[in-house]
Amino acid sequence: MKLELRGMSKRFGKVVANDNISLTVNPGEILGLLGENGAGKSTLMNLLYGLYQADSGDILLDDQRVSFRGPGDAMAAGIGMVHQHFMLIPVFTVAENVILGHEPTRAAGVLDLDEARRMVREISERFGFSVDPDAVVEDLPVGVQQRVEIIKALARDAKVLVLDEPTAVLTPQETDELMDIMRQLANEGTSIVFITHKLREVQEVCDRIVVIRQGKVVETASPDTAIDKLASLMVGRAVDLSVDKDPAQPGEVVLSISDLTVIDERNQKVLDAVSLEVRSGEVLAIAGVQGNGQTELAEALLGLREPASGTIVLAGEDITHDSVREVLDKGVGFIPEDRKKDGLVGEFTLAENFMLNAYQQAPWVNGVSIDLDARAQRSDELIEAFDVRTPSSATLAKNLSGGNQQKVVVARELSRDLNLLIAAQPTRGVDVGSIEFIHEQIIATRDRGIPVVIVSTELDEVYALADRIAVMYRGRIVGVVNPDIPREELGQLMAGVTKESVA
Repeated sequence: MKLELRGMSKRFGKVVANDNISLTVNPGEILGLLGENGAGKSTLMNLLYGLYQADSGDILLDDQRVSFRGPGDAMAAGIGMVHQHFMLIPVFTVAENVILGHEPTRAAGVLDLDEARRMVREISERFGFSVDPDAVVEDLPVGVQQRVEIIKALARDAKVLVLDEPTAVLTPQETDELMDIMRQLANEGTSIVFITHKLREVQEVCDRIVVIRQGKVVETASPDTAIDKLASLMVGRAVDLSVDKDPAQPGEVVLSISDLTVIDERNQKVLDAVSLEVRSGEVLAIAGVQGNGQTELAEALLGLREPASGTIVLAGEDITHDSVREVLDKGVGFIPEDRKKDGLVGEFTLAENFMLNAYQQAPWVNGVSIDLDARAQRSDELIEAFDVRTPSSATLAKNLSGGNQQKVVVARELSRDLNLLIAAQPTRGVDVGSIEFIHEQIIATRDRGIPVVIVSTELDEVYALADRIAVMYRGRIVGVVNPDIPREELGQLMAGVTKESVA
């Protein structure tokens, strides 16, 4: 199916999100849509999907003008969309989520869950996914939840498929699998719009690339365009894609983890006798395929998970069984892997989100009351310092782009007096300009003598930031290596292949 957008414009108050945007996607073509956070990419696709109504412009499918009052109309016309932030019901199973809105039934209108399960299994086998149709979504890692979103779209036989940051939560291996799926779909005639901040991905899989900046199309490029050129087109300036840092100057041990074991809700051992030390002035990166205990380790350090055994010592003080509030008050900053679920309150303003973990402390309060003037001033300072693209600090967090939401979380955590920074997927879903800025802030934190623990499935990020790399596999540390290790060897460690296992 051919998709054409003509002169699409959308305003939110004084903010022009889309300014007379036109583009075409031919049948079987993969079109990359590039732009920095807040450039208007997701808004444009939400206009296509019927979530927003355009102020002006036309949507054409196979040269026929169409209009959608909502996503139901768009889906009925053959348009599927995988959103950057999951549109799943956490307490439903995979099968229940996939069929929501188009439920198969038996006689007398009885829900046919067997048919739903069969549909999930068939799509999983066809496209190389491994998803249990009876698993409850809230129990799944974020990478698997992303696969469920993709299955939802494929289950509705979409002829035009919009993928909004689909690889933001995927491991490199899962990303490769998704690209294979995209090629397979395109070969079968599906038109694909691929929104991503990862420049190598658009080069690898796209047929054409449209670059949007400040709500306008600034260039249509070929996939062989140099990465540096694509990055500068996105942000309107030259971007340094490398991390400029001096060698680490590690000092004394600040964080000591000894034989830490954590049992999950299903009585499974998700951390198995983990021992690590992190020194002041160094970045320790935790590498591994998603679902091997990295998330649980970060949560245990923050007090979100109660260890079954072992100890966590911060600056000489045992914090193993401290509450989250106590851990935060001892100077631990935490950037969670899922900003929407764990990092922000969408219905709160940016000013309210900035003070979430220090609401009882200056400068946010004066006595027992919130100091509104001080809060507004401090919020404006953070917005400027961390380049958060927003009309004001009174904007609701849910109304920001994903990358700007991430900047809010980073600004809140790095603006505190810290003894330790834990950052889980710190640049997930942000553009190259924002990645450059966040990486600079993390290295600056290290250079102030603060120990930093990074959890990342992005090998480029691990290599760029790490002074040492700890590799996790099935809840255990299988190796602690230097960042000069070849990628092939690191990949083998991530797959659980060690010298001992080979022997």
